[in-house]
Amino acid sequence: MVKQMENSFTDQVAAHALALKGYALFLTQNRDDAHDLLQETYLKAFSNRERFAPDTNIKGWLYTIMKNTFINNYRRKVKRNTFSDHTEQDYYINQSSQHIPNQAESKMVMEDLNAAIAVLPFELREAFMLNFRGHKYQDIADQFGIPIGTVKTRIHLARKALKRKLSVYGDLYGLNAA
Repeated sequence: MVKQMENSFTDQVAAHALALKGYALFLTQNRDDAHDLLQETYLKAFSNRERFAPDTNIKGWLYTIMKNTFINNYRRKVKRNTFSDHTEQDYYINQSSQHIPNQAESKMVMEDLNAAIAVLPFELREAFMLNFRGHKYQDIADQFGIPIGTVKTRIHLARKALKRKLSVYGDLYGLNAA
């Protein structure tokens, strides 16, 4: 019985591996750091599996573990990079060896994303962009005078087309791997 519960827990965690990987990449903005965060999240989840209440939202529980781990690691990193300098040269205080990353890569990604959105058919592009800007499905349906199901379909098709057109970025950042 205990073995069956452990297998069930493992299966539930494994079912959310891809979503967790994407969330880790979103938080860290770095593939290696995302992998480390994912591993640390798994470790904490399995170490504390007796705290998980069966028949509750395991995905939310895992996301909370990941978010809290990320925040704690960030705070630890900031604390480690803060220096107290009691000399007369105060301009060295809180100086770290961090560099400012080159924004060229993200600019290229944005250009590709905008180009992919621009070639979507008008109906798909407009529904997608309104939804992206925070409009609710019903608001979009009312604006175009179409059923809400049609709005959902258009947004789904736009996302699917964008995912296909931008699949190179999924491969590059390890998001297409299972």
